[in-house]
Amino acid sequence: MDFNMKKLASDAGIFFTRAVQFTEEKFGQAEKTELDAQFENLLARADSTKNWTEKILRQTEVLLQPNPSARVEEFLYEKLDRKVPSRVTNGELLAQYMAEAASELGPTTPYGKTLIKVAEAEKRLGAAERDFIHTASIGFLTPLRTFLEGDWKTISKERRLLHNRRLDLDACKARLKKAKAAEAKATAEQELRVAQTEFDRQAEVTRLLLEGISSTHVNHLRCLHEFVESQTTYYAQCYRHMLDLQKQLGSSQGAIFPGTFVGTTEPTSPPLSSTSPTTAAATMPGGPSVASLAPPGEAALRLEEVAPPASGTRKARVLYDYEAADSSELALLADELITVYSLPGMDPDWLIGERGNKKGKVPVTYLELLS
Repeated sequence: MDFNMKKLASDAGIFFTRAVQFTEEKFGQAEKTELDAQFENLLARADSTKNWTEKILRQTEVLLQPNPSARVEEFLYEKLDRKVPSRVTNGELLAQYMAEAASELGPTTPYGKTLIKVAEAEKRLGAAERDFIHTASIGFLTPLRTFLEGDWKTISKERRLLHNRRLDLDACKARLKKAKAAEAKATAEQELRVAQTEFDRQAEVTRLLLEGISSTHVNHLRCLHEFVESQTTYYAQCYRHMLDLQKQLGSSQGAIFPGTFVGTTEPTSPPLSSTSPTTAAATMPGGPSVASLAPPGEAALRLEEVAPPASGTRKARVLYDYEAADSSELALLADELITVYSLPGMDPDWLIGERGNKKGKVPVTYLELLS
């Protein structure tokens, strides 16, 4: 107990001496030992590395998990050293809803079939996202956290210790200046030599840790390359999945769901098809089709007998391949130019298209009108 009290009193005395020295420095009443310029540069680079690492880490976490509540939950699990539970991605959840909707609305209907196809694609997208999050977390976020929670804490601890050693050193210098008696000067000089030795030793330890920031940069550079590789792989997988889905929907003989507006120069995606265009024209409200232009009681008008109007014909560029559902339609190839026009009473979603001596109905959503 006596030993503890003595140690407590000694620690309190040291703390008081440091507080007095720090306060006098702030008011310009005491001299302060300055670190050399190289050391100050090392300190500044370390602080900058720490600050930017924190910002990059936090924003990457937002990128991988936009939901703030989910991020807080994951943070708590990590602090409690517990495994973070598996979480369904937004794409997988959307796939689940689409599959359930198809089951309830009718999996054999055109809408239900398309829902099933899109659900399968969204499920694959969700799985790719899950793999990307896992890879990025291990290969990129973990090294950043390791630096902040490991190396940086060690550096901060040694810097605080160096600061205290510097205060002790300057306090000894101040006592030496104030000492008058020879014995007091001798004691102050001895304390100064000890303080200088401890300060120099601590400065060297801190310097070595600060110089290690260069190795940290090299490690983070490698992790950054791995992050870019994993992100590239993720987006390439997403592109392939969507391209496959686009082909499935584009080649299906279903109803036309417009995906672009006629006249746009940059089409966003090919229109979704899941039932025959002729079926869509028959079931969707609108004007009569070419086959029903003839007056009641007369035979349906044949396309080969339809003459283009004297004015009103236009050139159109085909945006996507289109396979004719029957003889009344004109098959299309992407990027080819055809002549198109409309007839009175036609469904606005369709035009008459001509290519050479071939003629047939064409869906408007597959065209870009040029003139």
